[in-house]
Amino acid sequence: MTMKVADYILARLSEWGVENVFGYPGDGINGLLAAWGRADNEPRFVQARHEEMAAFQAVGYAKFSGRLGVCAATSGPGAIHLLNGLYDAKLDHVPVVALVGQTHRSAMGGSYQQEVDLHSLFKDVASDFLETVTVPEQLPNVLDRAIRTAYARRAPTAVIIPADVQDLDYSAPTHEFKMVPSSLDRSGWSAVPSNSAVERAAEVLNAGERVAILVGQGAAGAREEVQQAAETLGAGVAKALLGLDVLSDELPYVTGSTGLLGTRPSYEMMRDCDTLLTIGSSFPYSQFLPEFGKARGVQIDLDPHMIGMRYPYEVNLVGDARETLLRLLPLLERKEARDWQEEIVSGVRRWREVMSSRAEVSADPINPEYVAHCLDPLLPSDAIVTCDSGSVANWYARHLRMRGQMRGSLSGTLATMGCGVPYAIGAKFARPDRPAVALVGDGAMQMNGLAELITVAKYRHLWEDPRLVIGIWNNQDLNQVTWEMRAMGGAPQFLASQALPDVSYARFAESLGMTGIRVEKPEQVERAWREALSAEGPAVVEFLTDPDVPPIPPHATREQMEATAESIIKGDPDRAGMVRQGLKAKVQEFLPHRKKASDDA
Repeated sequence: MTMKVADYILARLSEWGVENVFGYPGDGINGLLAAWGRADNEPRFVQARHEEMAAFQAVGYAKFSGRLGVCAATSGPGAIHLLNGLYDAKLDHVPVVALVGQTHRSAMGGSYQQEVDLHSLFKDVASDFLETVTVPEQLPNVLDRAIRTAYARRAPTAVIIPADVQDLDYSAPTHEFKMVPSSLDRSGWSAVPSNSAVERAAEVLNAGERVAILVGQGAAGAREEVQQAAETLGAGVAKALLGLDVLSDELPYVTGSTGLLGTRPSYEMMRDCDTLLTIGSSFPYSQFLPEFGKARGVQIDLDPHMIGMRYPYEVNLVGDARETLLRLLPLLERKEARDWQEEIVSGVRRWREVMSSRAEVSADPINPEYVAHCLDPLLPSDAIVTCDSGSVANWYARHLRMRGQMRGSLSGTLATMGCGVPYAIGAKFARPDRPAVALVGDGAMQMNGLAELITVAKYRHLWEDPRLVIGIWNNQDLNQVTWEMRAMGGAPQFLASQALPDVSYARFAESLGMTGIRVEKPEQVERAWREALSAEGPAVVEFLTDPDVPPIPPHATREQMEATAESIIKGDPDRAGMVRQGLKAKVQEFLPHRKKASDDA
């Protein structure tokens, strides 16, 4: 039987080691779908409920497997729907290839149904590599370059295949003029900085007395080396949100997350350090880094395009985190004085006590911090945790402690809603032998999570460990935006935009044959998590939480305090609850008269 272009594409993906393609069908990729049928569904076509979810699943798969994520969509609306997930890959530096259909070549330019200028559509999100296949001889080169570029640039790429081209007989490029052959191999490589640059970096770090380390996802392959650097330099280690699983929180000098969703110890360490070592992170919030000119700085990053940003570093080491640290560590001098690190350890200990106390504060009906606090000790040491955007990200960042082989991620730079559940689905295909837990707000769950429960039910039988637990914070409010309106603009809650209907997520899960649990009282929280984590398949557990519990940043500015107070004065619909819960969680510092009293004291 003659091999078609579509047959060749699937075969080439398999040769690259691709095992799953996340997508949604449409006539623009009918040729590919037919080829999947001929290939006995290899690589496996994973059917999402929506193309955006397919892209998110590819991102989740890539994040938790360390391999290429692949998604597929039809022309027109299907291609458009991919964009948000692909931008998530672009901004978080994740290798993803999108296979996109297009109308027949004969109809292009004729305002045909579902004809969209796909090059214009994808030229930004897939700027590292975007190409249309118009003749079979362009393959395998175009597909190979898309895959190799996605890996090398840690970015999304896109290959557009018109519908009629998919059905053409495949013919390989020949040995003649204007033919471009290709090859499969992608041997490993590591970039390293020059010896002189490493020596200059060591001089800066050795001169410091109060060294702080900030790690991001780029340090993920250098866990032992980061730990050794911290212990040699007597440093503390803060983590960007995408780097939460880089280092175990059981290490006493690890201060946890930093930034708006960060911890007090991370904020204080950055405020008081005299030297900063940043590894594999382009953390954007410079106000949470040391004051400019107060600390000397060294950065390590694989991407020369991203290095040297955010802070006036003295030395920028372009290279792989592990390979660079292996060259740097022998040049570092062990700091005998441990006062600085002991101060950090003491601060971490106090912070954990504060967070435990805050979680125990009563609320109506359940304190959202308590939900995350109860989950923390119950998480298996090999769990994969995904988190959606919204106020739930505060509780994920501050209450969950990474340990063992735990992995965790969220939409770090795009901060898009709706990624938590599809990320977890992608994680289950990446590591079907490990439990996955998705932490999601009710806004994100209503946006697309409910539909993706159908995808979970459809594929649960493929996973060696069938546990996929979805925890939902149900506060009937788009809570993060509500608090941002109060703290950033002094505006009261606008109910027409913020209020959400109460939905029985647990019942919907039960209708799909999954475990569904609804929790309405604090005393039920721990038991519910235990039941969900011990279920014999996917489980949805929803917690009715209090929207008035504030996600207080580690250091609230005077402007934020006054703006929040102003929203109360203007008549916020929830002002009684805000004041009640704020007093319990020390949010009374937001009020100007309280702030002045403390200043006078």
